[in-house]
Amino acid sequence: MTADRPADQAVADSTGNWVDRHAPEWAQPYLRLARADRPIGSWLLLLPCWWSATLAAIASDARWPDPVLIVLFGIGAVVMRGAGCAWNDIVDREIDAQVARTRSRPIPSGQITVAQAFAFAVALSLVGLVILLQFNWFAIGVGVSSLIIVALYPFAKRVTFWPQFVLGLAFSWGALMGWAAVMGRLDLPAFILYAGSILWVIGYDTIYAHQDREDDAAVGVRSTARLFGFETKSALTVLHTGAVALITVSVLLAGGGLIALAGIFAFGMHLAWQVRKVDVNDPALCLALFRSNRDAGLLLFAGLALDTIAGSPGAFSFAQ
Repeated sequence: MTADRPADQAVADSTGNWVDRHAPEWAQPYLRLARADRPIGSWLLLLPCWWSATLAAIASDARWPDPVLIVLFGIGAVVMRGAGCAWNDIVDREIDAQVARTRSRPIPSGQITVAQAFAFAVALSLVGLVILLQFNWFAIGVGVSSLIIVALYPFAKRVTFWPQFVLGLAFSWGALMGWAAVMGRLDLPAFILYAGSILWVIGYDTIYAHQDREDDAAVGVRSTARLFGFETKSALTVLHTGAVALITVSVLLAGGGLIALAGIFAFGMHLAWQVRKVDVNDPALCLALFRSNRDAGLLLFAGLALDTIAGSPGAFSFAQ
């Protein structure tokens, strides 16, 4: 943290980043609200979009993923993740004030008001709408449908020990969006990819939630971290195995070849490494493993993209 940035202005687990060092002071609370100081969430929202768009390129015998879609999904993920985080913080402001890791967020720490946060979320959502309108009408409808899940997610932790499942429904929506943007419809590979991605999200967010396990128990917040407890390794093994299996089926149905399967193998090995390394009593390690899922997802994307470029033959195809 630099001398001209007071420590109590920064989010507890996100000090020393570009927002704290270089952003104008007036913009810092909004950038923190959008988690611009922690881009990992944008990556995790983006990767299923890239997987799906690339898988659809394989299925339609395209020579490479559509670069325009890749860019649009990139911008959209950043913007809509920011809007979702703002909404989440508005709903969770009283809970965040009671949890050590989150009480320094902009709303509970008093850096911005609820009204300012809501206006910011609306502004980001309008930018997201502009991005969404660049897609075909079917994809636009699919994208709009996700808003119901996004709106409900912050309330899930109050009523179920499976809020990570609800997060999975929201953060995996790109697995449907990418295919819809390319094909103008949804086919079985997209739905299976979506299911596999949901299991992946539950796994990595369970690891993340172990940072707050004790505080969550004190304030009555539910999570799969609390549900699985010291059986988390076993639960992650089941979740990760299911994710890899479903994604493999999806890729095979879409016509993916050996290079795509190699990407899935690398993805699976990374998830296995996470299971071996995780220690639910080490918050710093849990955060590091959570962040490493960007690399796992990029390994899978690289395999799919290279398979598209190489044009390796597969057993099935959903090309028109």
